[in-house]
Amino acid sequence: MNSGAITKRYATALLRLTKDNGSGERVCRQVVAMLRRPFRMPAALESDLQNFISLLAKNGRIDYLRRILRTYVDLYCRDAGLAHVRLTTTVPSAELSERVSRELEARSGRKVLLETEVDPSLIGGYRVEYDGLMLDASVRRQLEILQRQFVEKNNRIV
Repeated sequence: MNSGAITKRYATALLRLTKDNGSGERVCRQVVAMLRRPFRMPAALESDLQNFISLLAKNGRIDYLRRILRTYVDLYCRDAGLAHVRLTTTVPSAELSERVSRELEARSGRKVLLETEVDPSLIGGYRVEYDGLMLDASVRRQLEILQRQFVEKNNRIV
């Protein structure tokens, strides 16, 4: 079976379960925290999330857990009318996070669920992912563009 179909099917099932039990917001917060720090599990998982993870293990689908949880967050945000935004920076920046949240809330008219991540390989700058679009204002990206232009202009492999 296609891994995308598996991911979507399980994420949709988790969304239905949490909607029926009214635990969607709490589960979504825990899932975002788990995705942000994959090696630090929350002390006590919501019972719906705990049961869901047990079901994945029982069905041999635990390898899909990260993809399923990411898809769940996207589905939950769409269902709740939230804008799910991923901000990646080289160093943590509360000021940038606040600015990005304010700007996207003003533009979209929706409340923003901001997921931040630190990636030193960006060298500098930031990357914002929102509604399937990506704004990459990182130094690494600028260096890649310069390298590609150099290669094209000089017909050399670097």
